[in-house]
Amino acid sequence: MISRRGVLAGVLAGAAFPGLAEVIERSPRPVPRGGWPAAAPAGAERLIAAAELGGTVAYVLADAATGVVLEARSAEAPLPPASVAKAVTALYALERLGSGHRFATRVLATGPIIGGIVQGDLVLAGGGDATLQTDQLGNLVERLAAAGLRGVTGALLFWEQALPALDRVSDDQPVHVGYNPAISGLCLNFNRVNFEWKQAGDDWAVQMDARGERFLPLVQMARMSVARRETPLFTYDRGPDHEDWTVASAALGKGGSRWLPVRLPGVYVAEVFRTLARAQGIELPPAAPVIALPQGSEIGRVDSEALPDVLRDMLKFSTNLTAECSGLAASGAGGLASSAATMTAWAQTAFGIGARFADHSGLGGDSRITASDMVKVLLADHARRRGLRPILRDVGMKDDKGRVIEGHPVTVLAKSGTLNFVSGLAGHIVPPSGREMVFAIFSGDPARRDAVPAAEREDPPGAEGWTKRARRMQGQLISRWATLYG
Repeated sequence: MISRRGVLAGVLAGAAFPGLAEVIERSPRPVPRGGWPAAAPAGAERLIAAAELGGTVAYVLADAATGVVLEARSAEAPLPPASVAKAVTALYALERLGSGHRFATRVLATGPIIGGIVQGDLVLAGGGDATLQTDQLGNLVERLAAAGLRGVTGALLFWEQALPALDRVSDDQPVHVGYNPAISGLCLNFNRVNFEWKQAGDDWAVQMDARGERFLPLVQMARMSVARRETPLFTYDRGPDHEDWTVASAALGKGGSRWLPVRLPGVYVAEVFRTLARAQGIELPPAAPVIALPQGSEIGRVDSEALPDVLRDMLKFSTNLTAECSGLAASGAGGLASSAATMTAWAQTAFGIGARFADHSGLGGDSRITASDMVKVLLADHARRRGLRPILRDVGMKDDKGRVIEGHPVTVLAKSGTLNFVSGLAGHIVPPSGREMVFAIFSGDPARRDAVPAAEREDPPGAEGWTKRARRMQGQLISRWATLYG
């Protein structure tokens, strides 16, 4: 049987590209003491100069046990955290929701079931589970069919109001990138639909589907047309119950596939549910949305993994939708801006930091944090020995080319983050014996990023090389620190 985490990894591979019990009132402030230097020494400056990044490079390295700063550079410079923001979101969600929290997607019947027929409506009720996959939905339908469900006398309804329904995570990204989908209380496949094409003579055969490992339901609410043009790559439009895409023929080649974002997730999930049900002999009418959750008896459900596991995968795969759904569920706010402001206020109280978050994933470019503040968060988490550290992934020690050194005795538990001309990495350096350290490295040229038109931000000129140099520099700094202080 395929595990949920295995499905998650598979889905992401196809893309275009215990918690805190109470608010932390105090945290160790990383200040230089004990005679260690607080400024970047010459060796570090040479590595930074060789990276040729421009903008600002900031970092803080501190002893995890004492909070003593071992090295620092531009420690108070506010920079975009990119996906490093997800580390703060993870702590926030753990504290507000609890480590035992699970997100649930439920099926309700508003009347009794007689002879396999619901005497009333069938309701698909979302609970904000960003990790729900097609195979899990298909397994749910199989269980309903095995229990004898065959149809309804009333309507098929879907409810997605457990979280605010938002068109996208960030407004400053290209329309077609799968990592910037809509947010909803009802989610599937990270709110993405698979677009597949194959050349057929002088034309192309295309399909939109919600594929899993076991199930391959075709999708009608998202429609694709091939346009004889070179640019733009995609165009998008929508109505109340459908999404219309066009793609440039010049970009297709002989065949391929990629995940595209869904902007009407409730419509999408309900259609896939109905298609899967029909395949199991359950006849349902077309779905309709409902604002208020109807009263009914639960006849089936899918629960997410426990929150620490959900967040561990979020940090490993950097799934933006999981971060936003977790943050919104934790805040209970009615919109993303107000939810991010609530998390910002929480972080200021919990850790004594001045960071500003514009969302929970770091996808938007308006969030700001300093290396000093990020280290405060890591030190506070380490002092309590719960929360973030156990769910950070080992990113590995890197050689001078940026490649992971297999079998290296030093462990690096960290969260990375990348936007155009922005790169961050923060976490723990754990030698096999001796001093454990926490660090935050932020590199950014926000002005250069902002100069790139939103439509070109998937892969603007120069960004790939800049990111490679930034990541190589991060690995070189960590290697240097592990040697000098570990």
